Amino acid sequence: MRTIVVGCGRVGSGLAVALVSHGHQVTLIDRNPNSFRRMPAGWGGIEIVGSGFDKITLTEAGANQAHALAAVTSGDNSNILTARIAREDFAIQHVVARIYDPRRAEIYSRLGIPTIATVTWTIQRVIGKLFPEEKPYAWEDPFGSLKLVERNLPNRLCGKKLELLEKETGGRIVAVSRGQKSLIFSSDLIGQEGDLIHVAVDENAKKLLDEMLAEDNGRKQESR
Repeated sequence: MRTIVVGCGRVGSGLAVALVSHGHQVTLIDRNPNSFRRMPAGWGGIEIVGSGFDKITLTEAGANQAHALAAVTSGDNSNILTARIAREDFAIQHVVARIYDPRRAEIYSRLGIPTIATVTWTIQRVIGKLFPEEKPYAWEDPFGSLKLVERNLPNRLCGKKLELLEKETGGRIVAVSRGQKSLIFSSDLIGQEGDLIHVAVDENAKKLLDEMLAEDNGRKQESR
């Protein structure tokens, strides 16, 4: 999948290398060309000098076809502006912004922008935010027969009762992460854009869940 990383600092450079190792096509953007010296020779991605909130730069980076974007510069305002442009102007499906002031997190969540504050920052957490479908599972029982997985809610279920997801897959929704809080699942809970669902599944239910999400992602890509 095509992914854009904005900011080639310690986190951005490490994130870009990690994403390439996961098989993603990565474009790395930074305003300072000297920042790219952090990147190992032949790391496998594309480097562009420019601003992450410049639409021309984002277009050059392939934002029109990008699946995900991480804004990880040293400035909160720059990261949020970049994330908003990526979401609103380029319809990038998965966007996350790094912030230094965790008090702003709730404000940004209302804009539909997932954030991670510096105190909780790790490269693997960013990858988990950008590509939750690639995480095998968050928990597994001792016998390996039951797993707890985290998945983004398909657009076609937004505005509908989440229990429909259970009926289609046979899984059991445990909780829903929405903005900066988590909700215990109830049968009358209505799905919203940006929801992250936590589902208990066996192997059969997990397969049906992944197939359903893959079909939904395909429809979204075709509609762009």
